[in-house]
Amino acid sequence: RFCESHAFVVTMLTVEFFNVRSWSINSVCCEHFCQRPIPLTKTLDSHQNMNHMRLASAFSWRSVHCIRKDIFAVSTASSWNNDIVNKYTRVPYVYNRRSIFTDKLTALDRPYIPRRSLIYVPGHDAKKLQKISSMKGDCAILECEDGVAVNMKAQARKNIREALDYIEADNFDLALRVNSRTSGLMEADLAAIIGDDLGTPADVTRLPRTILLPKVDTVDDIIIFSEKLQFVKLGREYRPYLLTYVESAQGLINLNDVLKKASDLTKDGIFQLDGVIFGFDDFIADIGAERTSDAKEVIYARQQIVMIAKAYRLQAIDLVSVDIQNLEGLRVQSEEGARLGYTGKQVIHPAQLPIVQAAFTPSKARIEWATELVKNFNEHQDKGKGAFTFRGQMIDMPALLQAKNILRIAGNVNKTSSAS
Repeated sequence: RFCESHAFVVTMLTVEFFNVRSWSINSVCCEHFCQRPIPLTKTLDSHQNMNHMRLASAFSWRSVHCIRKDIFAVSTASSWNNDIVNKYTRVPYVYNRRSIFTDKLTALDRPYIPRRSLIYVPGHDAKKLQKISSMKGDCAILECEDGVAVNMKAQARKNIREALDYIEADNFDLALRVNSRTSGLMEADLAAIIGDDLGTPADVTRLPRTILLPKVDTVDDIIIFSEKLQFVKLGREYRPYLLTYVESAQGLINLNDVLKKASDLTKDGIFQLDGVIFGFDDFIADIGAERTSDAKEVIYARQQIVMIAKAYRLQAIDLVSVDIQNLEGLRVQSEEGARLGYTGKQVIHPAQLPIVQAAFTPSKARIEWATELVKNFNEHQDKGKGAFTFRGQMIDMPALLQAKNILRIAGNVNKTSSAS
């Protein structure tokens, strides 16, 4: 069981070579991180005597390995206990609190919801809500957060709840962006739109398929959100997709822990974690950067977000372009995001949709290149050959994986388009 950064709390119920019935180790600084001897605070229960303490003190502690469920093994410099030490330490798997493991097959098998473009529709504007069904993007976001003034939040909730009864979202992903946990408004959003605060709750088939949670800075934000969501479900079988936002330096630093906790809650069936969104404007304000047209001031953050998101097999949604007149700049920025590994981009105006959709869709030429490359690779494999030349380039396994990724993206988009 892990706690503070660089520290463990490990509890062992029975340690046979200590003959100690209860032994706890608190705040163990791991040598793997600190590269220095490990300080230990030892506590024995009332049934133990000082002989146990002297026996434990005789050991020369060098490393503590946390392995699987409530088992820890200690390697020491003493020679007489080597058999017992080997019994506990010679295992093929050592759990590291900073390690990430995701099942690729499970991630690929779950339904893929294309979100090449995500357009925000302010909830307080009833006329714009009525136009959602005719929009040509992948995802329409019912907006309760930054796009709605504080004195219009209640009206936005009411409008959105009513819109759920008439919006036909067969051809796109209908999402809801609630306010952040720290704003104090998130619970009211969920209770009004998902719950029954505004009367009879909406039928499950009419509820937003996806929920967007902004300003997720800590694990507590995810935990509290999940508790509130579970409450407003009112026992209904509703399991929305969840996309979280990174909008601060703290949120970026804690992103791995946040996604790890959200992945655990996904296994509990509360929601299905499906992506991470970069909240650009709040992020640059938080770090004190200056906005530029090429967004070079956040290139590190963009790369970090997409890397961590892909480690969890999640979609990564790139920053929004607020210059709605500069469509060429939007095209350049969108294509750059796609090259970085992002799967989609946020949009604030319908005119931006075609450009963003195209940037995150493999071109016909790219699909043809990937198809031929995979075909040639298979032919060379059948002949027992490894690397080969294709259209003037040396092709090996990384190039093959890139080609397969292009075909997978194209297949997911085409499959969803055909279904709708």
